[in-house]
Amino acid sequence: MSLKDRVDEVVAGLGGIRPELEGFYEDLHAHPELGHQEHRTATRVAERLGSCGFQVHDGVGGTGVVGVLANGDGPTVLLRADMDALPVREETGLPYASKAVGKDASGREVPVSHACGHDMHVTCLLGAARLLAAARDAWRGTLVALFQPAEEPGDGADGMLADGLTDLVPRPDVAFAQHVLPYPAGRVGTRAGSFLSAADNIRVTVHGRGAHGSAPQAAIDPVVMASMIVVRLQTIVSRELAATRPAVLTVGSVQAGTSGNVIPESAELLLNVRTYDEETRRAVLAAVRRIVTAECAASGADREPEVEEGTRFPPTVNDAAATREVAAAFAEVFGEHAGTAELQSASEDFSRIPDAFGVPYTYWALGCVDPDAYEAARRGGTVARDIPVNHSSRFAPVLQPTLDTGVRALVTATLSRLAARDGA
Repeated sequence: MSLKDRVDEVVAGLGGIRPELEGFYEDLHAHPELGHQEHRTATRVAERLGSCGFQVHDGVGGTGVVGVLANGDGPTVLLRADMDALPVREETGLPYASKAVGKDASGREVPVSHACGHDMHVTCLLGAARLLAAARDAWRGTLVALFQPAEEPGDGADGMLADGLTDLVPRPDVAFAQHVLPYPAGRVGTRAGSFLSAADNIRVTVHGRGAHGSAPQAAIDPVVMASMIVVRLQTIVSRELAATRPAVLTVGSVQAGTSGNVIPESAELLLNVRTYDEETRRAVLAAVRRIVTAECAASGADREPEVEEGTRFPPTVNDAAATREVAAAFAEVFGEHAGTAELQSASEDFSRIPDAFGVPYTYWALGCVDPDAYEAARRGGTVARDIPVNHSSRFAPVLQPTLDTGVRALVTATLSRLAARDGA
């Protein structure tokens, strides 16, 4: 039996559970939860895994859930979905749009929505897990379904590992994950090697000397220092890196002062750096420190600036052999709707899990935009303007065919590794 025949056999049950999966997705979308707060989501995930025969471990790393389904001798495959939402006010106009509010890590009340599609990831993995559990005569081996909290803050995978994940579940032979991206729904895209960038978050504090706004000669103005630093930092990528070494440097926040007629004592900048290899990362971070220090010295600052490195996301570098196998499986099952994904400057913490087990992984793109809308924007050259991207208040996957495609992609990748039943 061909792989496509095996996938079709397992996915034959999708029609029967599709309405339930769609309802689950809409409910999850309407009830998002921030990282480390995914209690409702985790409870519902654990219930559904248990109902279809998985051995369930909940509370892993706080709110993480892992299901293990052993089905005879054979390889072990780990499938991962992230569960958390973002502090973003949803503006999609969907009938099931989120109106939720929550409190972030600092205790501030913020709007909450699934502006990155993690609700789709959860629903697809639950659908795939249920179909594979219902068709256990079609495969042999062990399936690990892992639902990870707190991907957005970047410490969810570490939390699960610190809580003993590698001792809790069988060591997988390979790990798979997928992410919705703003490409036509119905398509899947793989990429061997570098796929997602590493990310470093940096806090810079520059110290000046405060004074009355009418007497700048009595001050060392940290606002001017911060402004010069922002401009100069943009030359790192444009003037210090070769065009063949991609990187992104963004200053996402500048905070200083409380009044227009008071020159403050200090200013704070929050930076985000994206790179794809360690050499480039070190070069960019060193350049940031050099520029910040030099601009403060040029302004005559009395105190040295503070450059603090914060949360870091690892790069996602897909294993060549595993990706080649999944790409071939996708080509067989999806035909012309399978292709090569573009290099992404987004970041993930998924790779920490297979790296901790010491196993290969591959991570692929799942299209989620209405195909007609995408094609119209492409023809008009307005994709960047008209197609909302992840983390936008207007971002939400079109429910179908995204859901069906995501379920089928997970089943396809899984069956490409799990042994077929005897005689199949």
